[in-house]
Amino acid sequence: MGIEQALSALLSQVLVAFTVEFDNEFERRMGDAGYPGARLSLVVWTNLMRFVGQGVVVRDLAAQALVPENEVKFELGCLERWGFVVLQPDPSNDRPVRFELHRRSGRERRAGWGSGRAIRADWIVRLTSKGLIASGIWPPLFGEIEGRWEQRFGKGEIRHLRQALEGVVDKLDIELPHGLPGMWLETGEYPSRVKRGKESLALPTLFSQLLLTFGLEFDRESPAPLVHCANTLRVLGERPIRVAEIPRLTGGSPETTGIGWQLKPYVVVSPDPTASRGKVARLSPRGLRAQQTYQRLIWEIEKRWEERFGKEAIATLRASLQGLFDRHSGGVPLVSEGLVPPAGTVRAGDQAPALGRRDVGVAARQRMRDLVAQTEAFVADPAGRLPHHPLWDMNRGFGP
Repeated sequence: MGIEQALSALLSQVLVAFTVEFDNEFERRMGDAGYPGARLSLVVWTNLMRFVGQGVVVRDLAAQALVPENEVKFELGCLERWGFVVLQPDPSNDRPVRFELHRRSGRERRAGWGSGRAIRADWIVRLTSKGLIASGIWPPLFGEIEGRWEQRFGKGEIRHLRQALEGVVDKLDIELPHGLPGMWLETGEYPSRVKRGKESLALPTLFSQLLLTFGLEFDRESPAPLVHCANTLRVLGERPIRVAEIPRLTGGSPETTGIGWQLKPYVVVSPDPTASRGKVARLSPRGLRAQQTYQRLIWEIEKRWEERFGKEAIATLRASLQGLFDRHSGGVPLVSEGLVPPAGTVRAGDQAPALGRRDVGVAARQRMRDLVAQTEAFVADPAGRLPHHPLWDMNRGFGP
């Protein structure tokens, strides 16, 4: 038995494991449909694409997705650039739309095409033929991947896990998105729950809503948000480590674990004294305090949940999540089976253009190598290498 993981870390690791398996199968099927490398993650379906249907107004999409408009526009810009949606001005609005030559393709495009810039709240979002194919692949995958988990871990184990998750989610008093919204968590504003339907939620939605609830409570009391504390701030200390090592230690991608402006107050970065290139990082005094708060608060919140939802309910949930990592076959964790990528996917080493591109560029090749390395680490040691909080990477179709 290893070190006992916090409940938030267990929820994260199981969510990422499900997401990786789900996304690999989605990518494989999109490749079979003629779109190789279409690495669009399940969170995009659960939080946005499922609402598009025959067309939806941007502001209505944001309201249904429980996501701020500016964040919806950012993701819609990506989906437009990648060929999954088109954005059309409201025909009843005669306000002119500016067009210009796109710097890369030379084609005339709407100003701001492929980004959230200049998208208006009254514009209509529609699916392209590629988006329609994707929207046909996603829905049945939830049941199919859960079925694989039933075969892998036992039908009774997954039913027990689902009941434990539902027992807590049913008691939540706010409406939450079906997918963990990454950095959208910063708003922390969700409507009160007005009704409790009998809808059976997908497993990743149950994981996501509990982890989001945990994060909202954590962020109200911590100087740094959970997404940073559980990743970069967790693995750093007073002694410097190479910045290039942070992705391996956290389970994130190089892009999502970079020392950006949000982390700079907590981290000191300096040239690596042992090498001719590269940098090292350590926690600043402020970062050390944030780390200490994280190490204390994750356990305090779990204790509060025992009082709020019932000690037995939280103990059952914890045991069900931990049990997935404790099950082995031939000395190999059963979790690892689902993390092994099928042929025809980038995680398996297949070369494919980046989303929205026609050829495989230098940056795409490096990201492929990063994905393969991350996947190998997940498979070899899922309990030790899966992240303690998901970091959705835009360059990975908003996947881990």
